[in-house]
Amino acid sequence: MDRRGADGGHAGLLNVIDLEATCWDGQPPPGAVSEIIEIGLAVVDLDARERVARHRILVRPARSRVSAFCTELTGITQAEADRGVSLAQACDTLVREHGAGVRPWASWGDYDRKQFVRQCAADGVPYPFGHPAERAHTNAKTVFTGAHGLRGRPGMARALEISGLPLDGRHHRGVDDAWNIAALVLRLAAQDAWPGSC
Repeated sequence: MDRRGADGGHAGLLNVIDLEATCWDGQPPPGAVSEIIEIGLAVVDLDARERVARHRILVRPARSRVSAFCTELTGITQAEADRGVSLAQACDTLVREHGAGVRPWASWGDYDRKQFVRQCAADGVPYPFGHPAERAHTNAKTVFTGAHGLRGRPGMARALEISGLPLDGRHHRGVDDAWNIAALVLRLAAQDAWPGSC
């Protein structure tokens, strides 16, 4: 486990996060809401220009269940999600072990940040990434789109194709997607297109 920078001591580290959440083919069942079931995290050392760690935190949903559609998409079953930790425990782990309160972070798009904000507020859990919510967050999709002069904003898999990078692992598995997004971040940093990389 990579503990460098958990106290903010390693300034060059960036957390890349990808969430998977309960989802349905169509509208959610009555009373159900989309909840985080996996937090995938890849740690990037921007100074050394390498991915230095990857982590997976399974989160137990409290107000929804994992649908067959969701399992087909993510590979996560209800039984697996039931073995996860609460959102409060997951956020605590992000802060204590991964420096989430002080370390900048990135995701592909704004969905992940907004889902954290929404679910933390609903569950009464402190937001783990500092305040305001967008302060330390970089939308990697926006950076990529600008760096490549694209009109539309590509999904992660398409961005990998554009960059000539392989898709490692399973798409829509948080820990694998975070690892792949981290590769895109490093490619942008190598092109001096990542904020602060010039």
